[in-house]
Amino acid sequence: MAVRKTTKKPNVSAEELKTYYREMLLIRRFEEKAGQLYGMGLIGGFCHLYIGQEAVVVGLEAAAEDGDKRITSYRDHGHMLACGMDPGGVMAELTGREGGLSKGKGGSMHMFSKEKHFYGGHGIVGAQVPLGAGLAFADKYKDNGRVTFTYFGDGAANQGQVYETFNMAAIWQLPVVFVIENNQYAMGTAQARSTSTKDIYHRGEAFGIPGEIVNGMDVLAVKEAGEKAVAHCRAGKGPYILEVKTYRYRGHSMSDPAKYRTREEVQKVREQSDPIEHVRELLLTGKHATEDDLKAIDKEIKEVVNQAAEFAKESPEPSLDELWTDIYA
Repeated sequence: MAVRKTTKKPNVSAEELKTYYREMLLIRRFEEKAGQLYGMGLIGGFCHLYIGQEAVVVGLEAAAEDGDKRITSYRDHGHMLACGMDPGGVMAELTGREGGLSKGKGGSMHMFSKEKHFYGGHGIVGAQVPLGAGLAFADKYKDNGRVTFTYFGDGAANQGQVYETFNMAAIWQLPVVFVIENNQYAMGTAQARSTSTKDIYHRGEAFGIPGEIVNGMDVLAVKEAGEKAVAHCRAGKGPYILEVKTYRYRGHSMSDPAKYRTREEVQKVREQSDPIEHVRELLLTGKHATEDDLKAIDKEIKEVVNQAAEFAKESPEPSLDELWTDIYA
């Protein structure tokens, strides 16, 4: 997949561009470090990296307001960082330590933050979609003007509960943005081999839900589409679907060798459509930053990530007593 970069002049300030660059770079460097820790045996179980998809969540967070909610699947570290969750707490949770955001009991797929309105991280494919509609139902009931971003992938788009949820969300006119993070390969099967339609968002038409395709490798395009979607929801017009065409550079998880696609394909996307390089070019060609400025940002981000890794390594293992906390009776 090669997505054309936008050629129009960005309608954002230099500071906004730098913020998006910094946030995407934080996700990239964090995930690279997580991959290293996994290789060292410090992260066990499953580990699904977000490398390549950074523009999706950074762009949509730029369109969100305080109090808006988000819920997603297991490829969730980028979402946590983009909504402001502490990198040290995220990394400590990945390593199963006491300092983790779920006190070392949740791992990669089960992190939550009530403060940041982040409701997981869910390991069952598609299960977060009805939960996201439930969050939006609560907001509609309270009439608080909030919107829920419910993320799922192209693979989950073939799950039955997704369409049951579309139906209910349309009937009740829920303020929910359904975000299909279409990275083309689900767990390891190309979309053309698993999905009957080229464009998945069209499936919402059966329920009267509007939607559109978005270039998920362009953070500005994602932000613009996100603003349109949330305006639709806040106006009381019900749900909206964004099919965000993106691409993951790594396998489905760290244990996936990704033999279902060629190295040449991945390299072509990196060279032509990398979301971070796109913003980097905008900053340089617009004379909003110099090479030295961007190197300084990268150095700063690497220090943040290294500190997060050290915090995770130094944090103790949870005590056995921790098993009996945070349980609903």
